[in-house]
Amino acid sequence: MNKTMKAAVLRRIGAGLAIETVPRPDPGPGEVLVRVKACGVCHSDLHAVEGDWTPHPTLPLIPGHEVTGHVEALGEGVADFNKGERIGVPWMFWSCGICEFCLQGMETICPRTEATGYSKPGGYAEFMVAPAAFCGHLPEHVDMHAMAPILCAGVTTYRGIKRTGARPGQWLAVIGIGGLGHIAVQYAKAMGLRVAAVDVLTEKLNHAKRLGAEVLIDAREGDPGAALREKSGGGAHGAIVTAVSPRAFEQSVTMLRPAGTVSYIGLPGRDADQIRLSISSIVNSEITVRGSNVGTRQDLNEAIAFAANGLVKADIKTQPLENINAIFARMKKGEITGRVVLDIS
Repeated sequence: MNKTMKAAVLRRIGAGLAIETVPRPDPGPGEVLVRVKACGVCHSDLHAVEGDWTPHPTLPLIPGHEVTGHVEALGEGVADFNKGERIGVPWMFWSCGICEFCLQGMETICPRTEATGYSKPGGYAEFMVAPAAFCGHLPEHVDMHAMAPILCAGVTTYRGIKRTGARPGQWLAVIGIGGLGHIAVQYAKAMGLRVAAVDVLTEKLNHAKRLGAEVLIDAREGDPGAALREKSGGGAHGAIVTAVSPRAFEQSVTMLRPAGTVSYIGLPGRDADQIRLSISSIVNSEITVRGSNVGTRQDLNEAIAFAANGLVKADIKTQPLENINAIFARMKKGEITGRVVLDIS
């Protein structure tokens, strides 16, 4: 049996990815070997390759954490999956299950957590291994390429929306209509929320309108907070920031009505990781600013269910694995609308 595979490998921070033939992994106890079908390209992958975050990823690294595929082999003790079943592998590779955060259902901030495609090899490869307990079951009828972004962009925005506390009929501002934002618009609509889309590109705002956003705000034109407050009758009840510009995080607070909540999701690079906010406006209006870090296993199951039921669908373009460095170059220039998904199969 051939025990090698094709993979995109990072061996030095900032050097780009090289397509290599590397040893195929074997599943250990509790793990599954996944034959990868598709893997979404997330902005976090670019951050990993360029070393924008501390600590740096584990090298050599195979990136990719929006993975769909089929179970190729089972490690000892795996009972929740069968060989040949469809499977999804998310960013959260593993958490300890016994720390105070895991025990409170906050496994995304477990201090011992491992990340797919960052501290552990990911899905820019023909095969990968993952702990079965942290993978998602994918229905037989779904499009495996369109489902890939749900494993990160989907679950991340879904949980972020939930953490705003916005209720059906209330306003949610989605700030940044890119790979995450265009999916967030759809989750918000499916959850009964009214959506205001905020971006600096007309093409992306038009995309949001096609997906159901009622209000479009071009952040280049005047004060976006004032514009949104006027068009929504007082401001958004909740907001999520999927953009990576510090200015977007700062402006998000001005878009909220009193007692509103904003979830910060997007992660800028290390050179743009500071913002300035008005303490008095936050205190006087009892605004809540909170972080939202990917999603738990339960969030993942719920996010998959929305997509499997046809309520959310990523707008994707498929590319071969060999094009990954060119895809990153376009991503850095902000030229990607929707999501690029690598066709591994």
